[in-house]
Amino acid sequence: MSTTPSPPESRSTVRTLLRLWPFVRPVRARLFTAAFIAIVASCIGLVIPLVLKWMVDGPIADRDPAGVWLGALYLLLLGLAEALLFGLRRWLVARPLSHVEAEMRAALYRHLQRLPVAFHDRWPSGQLLSRATTDLMLLRMFLAFPLTFLLVNGVTILVGVIIMLVQDWTLGLVILVPAVPVLVTCVVFEKRYSGAARLAQDQVGDLTTVVEESVLGIRIVKGFGRHRSQARAFRELSGKLRGTELHKARLLATILGVIVTLPELAIGAALVLGAVRVADGSLSAGTLVAFLSTALALRWPVDSIGFLLAMSQEAATATERYFEVMDAEPESPAAAGSRAAGTTQAGAAAPDSPAAAGSRAAGAARVGAAAPRSAERRIHPPADTSTSTTEGLRFENVSFRYPDAPSDSPPVLDRVDLHIRPGESLALVGATGSGKTTLTALVPRLHEVTSGRITLDGTDITEMSREELRSRVAVAFEEPTLFSASVGENVLMGGGSGAADLERALAVAQADFAHALPRGVDTQVGEQGLSLSGGQRQRLALARAVVGRPDFLVLDDPLSALDVHTEAAVEAALRRVLADTTALIVAHRPSTVLLADRVALLSGGRITAVGTHHELLRDNPEYAHLMSGAPAGEQEDER
Repeated sequence: MSTTPSPPESRSTVRTLLRLWPFVRPVRARLFTAAFIAIVASCIGLVIPLVLKWMVDGPIADRDPAGVWLGALYLLLLGLAEALLFGLRRWLVARPLSHVEAEMRAALYRHLQRLPVAFHDRWPSGQLLSRATTDLMLLRMFLAFPLTFLLVNGVTILVGVIIMLVQDWTLGLVILVPAVPVLVTCVVFEKRYSGAARLAQDQVGDLTTVVEESVLGIRIVKGFGRHRSQARAFRELSGKLRGTELHKARLLATILGVIVTLPELAIGAALVLGAVRVADGSLSAGTLVAFLSTALALRWPVDSIGFLLAMSQEAATATERYFEVMDAEPESPAAAGSRAAGTTQAGAAAPDSPAAAGSRAAGAARVGAAAPRSAERRIHPPADTSTSTTEGLRFENVSFRYPDAPSDSPPVLDRVDLHIRPGESLALVGATGSGKTTLTALVPRLHEVTSGRITLDGTDITEMSREELRSRVAVAFEEPTLFSASVGENVLMGGGSGAADLERALAVAQADFAHALPRGVDTQVGEQGLSLSGGQRQRLALARAVVGRPDFLVLDDPLSALDVHTEAAVEAALRRVLADTTALIVAHRPSTVLLADRVALLSGGRITAVGTHHELLRDNPEYAHLMSGAPAGEQEDER
């Protein structure tokens, strides 16, 4: 199934291309100057036939060699002027258009960083990569050549037709006969080529996705001997893209055939008619030469119409694809107004993927059916009257449904109430698919709650800017992500101010292996950190979470990839960190649960029990079953 977002049903090419104006505006002076110079150069080319007319009817007819040499000098000077002006045009547009492309790419990258997680869940990375590379290259090429020459060639054709009509209106009308069928062909071509261009560029995005997944998953491909099936999938997509490109080539060949053939027939007819008139004395030979020279000078502007229209359609499609991403609603850096509205906007930010929608709907259904509501009960520890009930991390009647889930599907989280007191650590336990990871993602606002609210020390997190919220909350995910940077740079992304904080965080995470790497903490870990083991990546991710000494810590099964001895050492060091912070820890193993002061059981999207590990083990059969039967390091699949 294609992961390509569905294109809009209809659009105006001109209106779409006009959206590029904000990026082009800063360099408009050079572009307009370059276009004017190109028009002047093209019109100089139309002066050459007039010089030829003067030469044929003058020096040549009068057998004047000096006049012929003078005419040759005029032609040489005109040719040099035309060449120099076109060279100047190219020099004028090269630098500013490179700047436009760079600015558009930077704007796209900045925007991608601000888009909500819901957007990135739907969009294949290959589609985003193709928009940042191939599409922007097409736009730069359009601004450099077709945009200018659609104007230049239009003016050239208009001036050339006027010159021919002035020279001889009868021959001029003969030349104009193909204009109507050529225009009709262009209109039909534009409509058909637009769809083919969009399909081809979407298929390039799908192909990019396959290549990226194969490269990142090369260990899986090789480990399971799936290189043939991957190659077959790649060939199938390549074949589809090839078929689309051949369809584009056939369309382009058709319009070029019409545009080239009809004007050539008209020039041939004008030549025969003109020769007859020269023979009977009603037309001078110089006029016929000038007329035919002007007609031939217009061959390139006319023949290039199909090529320029094709590039314009591809540019319009590239612009459309670019702004599909840029139009997506970003996360607001300030406090959110309406949580429901924010969730809706995030859901509408990008075209939906049927596969993603199906998986989320199924996940929501599983969560909804996980446990009967009547089984709900709570076990509370003794109240701590010395702690304010408004402080710490609190979930108040929180519900969450993925934006693309059917409206009638049960929510992933349903009326969750939970309070983690200041300085307290709470373990979150539940079966696979119960919504644990989703709940932890709500704290740093990776997703927006559908209803209810979450507070930090009594302040609704939607009333904080995301920068403030994420400076107070640190997160370590179960699947650690590292960047193509050094070990130290990866860890210090979580905050901290230098070597001391880095060393402390590495010690807490038992990541002393970093010092044994070839260049110590300056060692580059490579793409996705795949040069390290899973346990090493997870320890660096944990170090990144604690390096900034956050007020609130959210850990999603942070020790699942560690061996027993390393896990024990990390837990011992982590207890000291947890003593000074408020923490929510997703746990699967009893050893991780014992890090926490209390435990909350999440079942069916609701908190069904809260208490200490021993209380729940004694009084809650579901919890006892999870602690005794769940395999270590069980992988979470929330959706």
